[in-house]
Amino acid sequence: MQIRQSIHSDHAKQLDTQGLRREFLVEEIFTPDQLTMTYCHIDRIVFGGIMPVQGPLAFSDALGKTFGVSYFLERRELGLINIGGPGVVVVDGIPFEIGNAEALYVGQGARELSFVSVDAMQPAKFYYNSAPAHVSFPTRKVTQAQASPSTLGEAATSNRRTISTYPGPDVLPTCQLVMGMTQLEEGSLWNTMPCHTHERRMEVYFYFNMQDDAAVFHMMGKPDETRHLLVHNEQAIISPSWSIHSGVGTQAYTFIWGMVGENQVFGDMDHVAVKDLR
Repeated sequence: MQIRQSIHSDHAKQLDTQGLRREFLVEEIFTPDQLTMTYCHIDRIVFGGIMPVQGPLAFSDALGKTFGVSYFLERRELGLINIGGPGVVVVDGIPFEIGNAEALYVGQGARELSFVSVDAMQPAKFYYNSAPAHVSFPTRKVTQAQASPSTLGEAATSNRRTISTYPGPDVLPTCQLVMGMTQLEEGSLWNTMPCHTHERRMEVYFYFNMQDDAAVFHMMGKPDETRHLLVHNEQAIISPSWSIHSGVGTQAYTFIWGMVGENQVFGDMDHVAVKDLR
């Protein structure tokens, strides 16, 4: 398990590119027959990838000791979205079939979780986020059709995109975790511009559906002193609440965003005009 500490904005602006990548970028999310995990001190979010190929993978009770509890989700909730082939997630003995672009929300208190691919030649890729929780909500599957998709932006501004919210308001109740997927249309490059910050929430972005020679310039930093990091296929980046949230790719891409913090209001953003960026 990787651990990433909280970084003050004054500290971050002293970092060079290598330092920013070390603190905010996670380059390896999916490894065959392994479960990856990054524990970020910012709002205590945990994220990673689960890619079962030859057999099932599972969270062990021993993992709970790392978090000071008896088992991983004793005081946490979890959401996952499958970006690979069809798979099955078993939660306390109950199987859930999760296809591509489908999600599963697992409520606080679930003890035994295991993950398996239906076809080893097309393994499932479960990308997950987990947040601290103080109340339990029912475990539920969410299909792409149920994920409240909405299309925003314009081709003229290169940001025509469809946003689908999975665990979160208007889809299913959660304690604080909100996850969704944004898919850019061919020819669109910006995931959002004008950009914004989230003073009350942090985010993790996971970028995928990119060619090997493609990249996303993920924008970060304070609005008056912007920075960027190059993010490649199936990599994730931590976006603190003080940082602007935006990115532009060399071609169209898809990304999963996960948020934890004070509220679950998707539109609660502090917008920054382009003319005010530096």
